[in-house]
Amino acid sequence: MIQSVMLQGLRAWFWQDWLWFPEGLGWADLENKDGGEVFAKSEDLWVTLPIALCFLIIRQVFEWKVATPLATLLGVREKVRVEASHNPLLESYFRSASKHPAQSAVVTLSKQSGWSERQVQRWFRRRRNQERPNKLKKFREASWRFTFYLLAFFAGLGALVDKPWFYEKEEMWKGFPKMPLIPSQYWYYMIELGFYISLLFSVASDVKRKDFKEQIVHHVATILLISFSWVVNYIRAGTMIMLIHDASDYLLESAKMFNYAGWRNTCNYIFIVFAMVFFITRLILFPFWIMHATIVYPLSLYPTFFGYYFFNGLLMVLQCLHIFWFLLILRMAIKFLPGNNIVEDERSDRDETDDSEEEEDEEEEKNRKTKNGPVQNGHSPLNNNHRKID
Repeated sequence: MIQSVMLQGLRAWFWQDWLWFPEGLGWADLENKDGGEVFAKSEDLWVTLPIALCFLIIRQVFEWKVATPLATLLGVREKVRVEASHNPLLESYFRSASKHPAQSAVVTLSKQSGWSERQVQRWFRRRRNQERPNKLKKFREASWRFTFYLLAFFAGLGALVDKPWFYEKEEMWKGFPKMPLIPSQYWYYMIELGFYISLLFSVASDVKRKDFKEQIVHHVATILLISFSWVVNYIRAGTMIMLIHDASDYLLESAKMFNYAGWRNTCNYIFIVFAMVFFITRLILFPFWIMHATIVYPLSLYPTFFGYYFFNGLLMVLQCLHIFWFLLILRMAIKFLPGNNIVEDERSDRDETDDSEEEEDEEEEKNRKTKNGPVQNGHSPLNNNHRKID
């Protein structure tokens, strides 16, 4: 009973007008009017959960019926991976201790298994490769995101191109918060939010990249930003933010698709376009147009309030992520400029190869044969030009 009263009191305090609205405005201004004007409500957001579930189901069907045949059509080929040989001792260490054993551990495992240190290192390298996602999985994931971002961008563009706030940033706040909801805004919000919730649900099974933590932060910040902007009726600014983000995402995913398919020139050209669009939308339009409209312009209309700082704080988190990702893009661009054959995703976890050590093995075998001569103990060697299999 006491806990229930405390929670009700906390909720009442949290949703006070002065926290989320300028002075003199509040939740009463967002009540639906008899004349037909409808405003966004927090309870509307519950519909995003079944939408997210639908996205998860549609994704499975899409990857099976569309992405997989498309991968075959484009020529996605798997690299042949050498499987690690059966070794219970090393397998136990791999699962319970570390996938990247230190040198001291390699020495100990070498003694316990009767293998050389090089054989132990090679086993761990091959075993790690076995757990890395294959190209087909990456291609299917990129295909799904490409399809959504492409459709979302052009649908959002169609919904906003005739709106005054698409051209004049001052229109984002005209009449705030008494800005009636229109059907296109409702569906744009619900579908985008449902999609990002589905990404958060599937993050455990998706391909894990080097920026995994940053992706989690991005998904959470995006969900909070979309939800908050809906509840307090920052919808006009929210739709512009979503459109700007979708503008470059589908280009990146399409570049990945052609990368996995081995279409090198196509991948590189799309990557160049993506880098330019990303720079224009995320590092120019977003901070100097959208954030200027949410940080600077409102100060000429209202005194600051907590919701103002909270909303713009989330935008700052997104902008920091934009800068982080653009640095990764620059790293890829630097590799591309000298004439590399393909632009690799800096976030990808690449396979480790045995080539260098196998070459060393061949060199050692060659030196041993040269030192001992072509005939050993009166018998000619029977395994010339064959590597020893560990």
